[in-house]
Amino acid sequence: MKGNTGIALPVLVLLILTGFGFPVTAQGTTRIKDVTSIAGVSDKQLIGYGLIVGLNGSGDGNKSAFTINSIVSMLEKLGITVSAGDIKVKNVAAVVTTAELPPFTPPGTSIDVTVSSIGDASSLEGGQLLLTPLRGYDGITYAVAQGPVSIGGFNIDAGAGNVIRKNHTTVGRVPRGAIVKKQPEDQLAISDGYILTLDDPDYQSALNISNEINILYSMKLARALNSRTIEVTIPPAYAKNPVAFIADVGRREVSLDKRARVVINERTGTVVIGGEVGIDEVAIAHGNLQVEIKASYAVSQPMAFGEGNSIVVPEIETKVEDKEARLFSIRKSNTVSDIATALNELGVTPRDMVAIFQALKRVGALKAELVIM
Repeated sequence: MKGNTGIALPVLVLLILTGFGFPVTAQGTTRIKDVTSIAGVSDKQLIGYGLIVGLNGSGDGNKSAFTINSIVSMLEKLGITVSAGDIKVKNVAAVVTTAELPPFTPPGTSIDVTVSSIGDASSLEGGQLLLTPLRGYDGITYAVAQGPVSIGGFNIDAGAGNVIRKNHTTVGRVPRGAIVKKQPEDQLAISDGYILTLDDPDYQSALNISNEINILYSMKLARALNSRTIEVTIPPAYAKNPVAFIADVGRREVSLDKRARVVINERTGTVVIGGEVGIDEVAIAHGNLQVEIKASYAVSQPMAFGEGNSIVVPEIETKVEDKEARLFSIRKSNTVSDIATALNELGVTPRDMVAIFQALKRVGALKAELVIM
């Protein structure tokens, strides 16, 4: 579409949400387990250092001393003595290996692994990750990783500056490449009760969840401690089977109180306006200053048989275009469609909307929380 400047603008997309961040049913309610988690139950982050071999000349260079030292150390453990000066590492890359260990995962389970180059390797395509221990923040080894690396792309350098690359070739995955050796000790004691934590803290939502649980079981089992946490007591009927109680509570639907938000990602030009956003009557004038600088290069050379050298002379052309702003009035509105219509008629790009929404918030016309990512 075109704005009032006559310059082609990217399509303005406004995502209209009935509830910010929550999966909502047709009745305006959502399941408790979709918006909460149990305190003490979370993935454990694992990290390790390993080597990827079998690369086709795209590995680390000889300046990556840690890669050479790692190869020497590995070969010594395998009973092979070799000098560091005799090792060429172009087919080997040093990587940091990371993984997420889900709670209650028993030994023998396979999990995915991500490998990321830490040297100057140009690609991990076709590589094989060697046996790599994965440790938690406590220093305990929870899993061991090994297997072929998949990068989902390629990096071709044909020389003379001709490069074809698809996706990011220095980060890859080893699907089901790690085998769990130790089950994480989850800090969850559910003999008497547990704590529910809201993904998006809100006092009214926490109160609604606690009230729904109490009404469901006709006894005071839940108590909202603050805007994020709800303390839940397991009733005597479920004392021997607390998992059934947790599952029953999780699938119950509850009405949440949604906060009005406008979220803007300036890097990508993405604008998301929540369904609860309101705006007071206001007038907006948004101008456009466009500065265009073009550089071209010409060759200046001496006359035939004359003295002097040929030189490249840059020619800089600067063009400044300042279009007049239009004054546009937005009436008091409580619907996202009205706001979207007004901004589209104003002809602004998503990046322009960052400045507009900041100004609306500053003047007090925007009745919502402004989140800039």
